[in-house]
Amino acid sequence: MNYTENIRLAIGGLFEHKMRSFLTMLGIIFGVASVIAMLSIGEGAKREAIAKYQDLGVNNVIIREKKLSDAELEEVRAKFSQGLSLRDAEAILEIVPDATKIAAQAEINTEVKYSDKSVKSTIIGVTSNFLGMMNYKLGRGEMISDKHYGQRLKVCVLGLGVSNTLFGYDDPVGKMVKVEDQWLEVIGILESKTLFTETVGELAARDLNNDVYIPLTTFLNRFNRENALVGQIQQITVQVENSNNLMEASVLIDEILKRHHFNNNDYNIVIPYELLKQEEKERQIYNFLLGAIAAISLLVGGIGIMNIMLATVMERTREIGTRRAIGARKSDIMSQFVTEAVAISIVGGIIGVVLGITLSLIVSLFTDVTTYIRLYSILIAFTFSVIVGVSFGYLPAKNAANLNPVDSMRYE
Repeated sequence: MNYTENIRLAIGGLFEHKMRSFLTMLGIIFGVASVIAMLSIGEGAKREAIAKYQDLGVNNVIIREKKLSDAELEEVRAKFSQGLSLRDAEAILEIVPDATKIAAQAEINTEVKYSDKSVKSTIIGVTSNFLGMMNYKLGRGEMISDKHYGQRLKVCVLGLGVSNTLFGYDDPVGKMVKVEDQWLEVIGILESKTLFTETVGELAARDLNNDVYIPLTTFLNRFNRENALVGQIQQITVQVENSNNLMEASVLIDEILKRHHFNNNDYNIVIPYELLKQEEKERQIYNFLLGAIAAISLLVGGIGIMNIMLATVMERTREIGTRRAIGARKSDIMSQFVTEAVAISIVGGIIGVVLGITLSLIVSLFTDVTTYIRLYSILIAFTFSVIVGVSFGYLPAKNAANLNPVDSMRYE
């Protein structure tokens, strides 16, 4: 018996018992769909995490002013620490050998107004290299430059959320917005940024698209913060040439700041690269668990195939005996039943792939969960379904091949 005949008989058997074949496939279908959907959710979460930390700059060390109560701030200031300052930034750039760039920023939370519209925003005073160090991309207009910084110009770059709220589909470049009692000219719009959905160290969760960036010199000259205990700046970002030296650089930065702050613990050091590596390890474990749970469905489906195939062998005992009597070999009978099991797995696998892709798209469209379908997840799920079919179809096929032809023909 050739392979073409085996395939024809296998497909014929599936169509002859459509309902039974479909019910047998369900385990494979749901197993393959679960593997693809679970892995796509895991991959989407991984990509979101990577994008989030890339926004912070994977070669950066971030020094962030620690959030303290008023009483704690008074105690720290009484011990001669004035908080983060431009002097700290200058010392770090001068002393840390691997530091190639450094950027400082100061912040206030207030409203930005245009015409009769307003939006709550974080106004961030930055140095001219800050946006580039943090991987911010410009949608239109221009970034804050050395000219804006050096001349203390009253200009700003809007996050996409602020721009959409205040201007809708209009081009805001060249228009004036009001922040407190200051009028600022819009010179650029940033592309959409990743939303921080959790707190990373002292980096508070917020929508980065609602930030507004102005030159730090303009910020310090034009805006007065009510709390006199707040430091001159709230964050220093240090770009290190080699990511392998981030830990050593952070230790040296800590020593510099301890001296400048008289050993007061009023700052935190965050290393996005280390957080990213930790996140990747956690995601790998998470993806493995998701895949393992989904794979159990495939195993259950394989057991279902084996049960049905064993029942089929019993049901077709006389047919097997007749074929053996007219010359079919054991290998022919075994090949026939393995082919049927594989056919069930392949058809179920194909349906499962379509269902898995559909589920992933539905999850992404109707929930806040981001999914990303990788080709390898489809190949893994489909290949595993075929392996399950071969593995669990082998025992029933072997039983069929070992039936005695004479006894089989007398079987009722």
